[in-house]
Amino acid sequence: MAIRSLSRTKPLHSLFHKPNFHNLQFFSSCQTNHQQIQNPPLPDLVSDISRVLSDHRSPHHDLELSLKAFSSRISSNLVEQVLKRCNNLGFSAHRFFLWAKTIPGFEHSVESHHILVDVLGSSKQFAILWDFLIEMRETQSCKITPETFWIVFRAYSRANLPNDALRAFNRMVEFGVKPSIHDLDHLLYVLCKRKQVKPAQLFFDKVKHEFTPSVKTYSILIRGWGDIGELSEARKLFDEMLDRKYSVDVLAYNSLLEAMCKGGKVDEAYKMFREMRSSGTEPDAFSYSIFIHAYCEANDIHSVFRVLDTMRRYDLVANVFTYNCVIKKLCKNEKVEEASQLLDEMMERGVSPDAWSYNAILAYHCDHSEVNMALRLISRMAKDNCMPDRHTYNMVLKLLIRVGRFDRATEVWESMEKRGFYPSVSTYSVMVHGLCKKKGMLEEACKYFEMMVDEGIPPYSSTVEMLRNRLLGLGFLDTIEILADKMERSTSCSIQELAKAMRGERPFRRSRSEDSELESDNKDGVRVGDKTSEDEKSVGDEVERDDDEFIVVMGLKEMRKVKTM
Repeated sequence: MAIRSLSRTKPLHSLFHKPNFHNLQFFSSCQTNHQQIQNPPLPDLVSDISRVLSDHRSPHHDLELSLKAFSSRISSNLVEQVLKRCNNLGFSAHRFFLWAKTIPGFEHSVESHHILVDVLGSSKQFAILWDFLIEMRETQSCKITPETFWIVFRAYSRANLPNDALRAFNRMVEFGVKPSIHDLDHLLYVLCKRKQVKPAQLFFDKVKHEFTPSVKTYSILIRGWGDIGELSEARKLFDEMLDRKYSVDVLAYNSLLEAMCKGGKVDEAYKMFREMRSSGTEPDAFSYSIFIHAYCEANDIHSVFRVLDTMRRYDLVANVFTYNCVIKKLCKNEKVEEASQLLDEMMERGVSPDAWSYNAILAYHCDHSEVNMALRLISRMAKDNCMPDRHTYNMVLKLLIRVGRFDRATEVWESMEKRGFYPSVSTYSVMVHGLCKKKGMLEEACKYFEMMVDEGIPPYSSTVEMLRNRLLGLGFLDTIEILADKMERSTSCSIQELAKAMRGERPFRRSRSEDSELESDNKDGVRVGDKTSEDEKSVGDEVERDDDEFIVVMGLKEMRKVKTM
């Protein structure tokens, strides 16, 4: 295979002598006309503005000038969507927020203020965050509420700064917010969720005489100690509740039961479970689900279904997290038909399967190269109104490329946008890496790489390295130079830097976030029912899902996001 030396002004995909295989369309930012800039659909407008923020991260960049073209189309909803998209671009997001405020007649929503607080916290721009809160207080542009501080608590906890979260609690009064027991509960919750239980307990012991702790407060700490394997500390808190004559409810029992099961005391936990009714406490669905998770951990499928049968007799319904745990375990035990039947049961009992429910089964089909079953499952997701996520598409695309079904891979790719899914760097990388490994498909790999660059999405350094090595091995030096030239002309600073790596002018270096995402994708994104580590928090979706379950278990109805039990 040979590539002739052609003009660099031609698109890269015209440099290969073989015809266009997939008839893919490519877009270049330099070819976009004025009409397209002024009147794109809302998702494209959000993407365009988000890309501008990504490309203007430095304080020296004239962000305001680049945003000027969008001023006539700014709305509060648009601002909210852009801020949500830029959750790791705190500095640029803040500048965008301030710029939008200068547009005549425009006023930020309460939601946009809270989103910006979250963005600044997520990107660890804590100095700007506090300046923003002070500005909110002094200008009264938005009332600071306890919910505002809940976001701050969570940001510090995620950054592994528990002491700063505690100081934020103490600063609430500076902003006209008197802390309540509910605020203390939220503070303890976010700390325990991140396994920062010891500072949470010390703070609780210090301030518990200033508040009136509830059973929920104790339950949060009990579950926190159980999560880090400190059953003795969990028991101590439970006994303290009894000594203080608290009316121990099902949430408190569930917290201790879970701590006991995680500590390997399943039989002892079951004994306490049987005593609950005699003490006047009726077990709920989560009480049973604790044992389902424990039996799944022990790979005791028979006991899992025994508990599920008992729940049916009491007309109790497990939540989606528990069903996902069982589905995953069934698939690992080659019982995919039973897993599919559980999907049907979920629908019949009013529990909506989520992407993780389907992904566990999809991973089985992909591992066994069952193309038709995998594609049928994606079609079923659409019928069940469940949006496929990046793991769904990545698994299927990997499968289709691996077995040589490039036509179906193209169909899946083209269907993504119709379903409202826009590929990220990981999905592009699946295509480039997979096609690079297939004989005669290097042209297609370069096409997807070009699409990624044109979209302003910085590729993984490993993707650049693989593509360069394949082109270099086949002697396509002109193509390497053309790719590097295209990357150098990108508006993205990150892509410009990677142009040097494409030319071989600097070594390839993987970032921590790249390693984390690649590891997540290699696991096929089906860690349903598992706890997540701090290293996984950049992926986001796993952590948030587990947060939702924890909130429900603790009974924090103010923050409830999912319907359970």
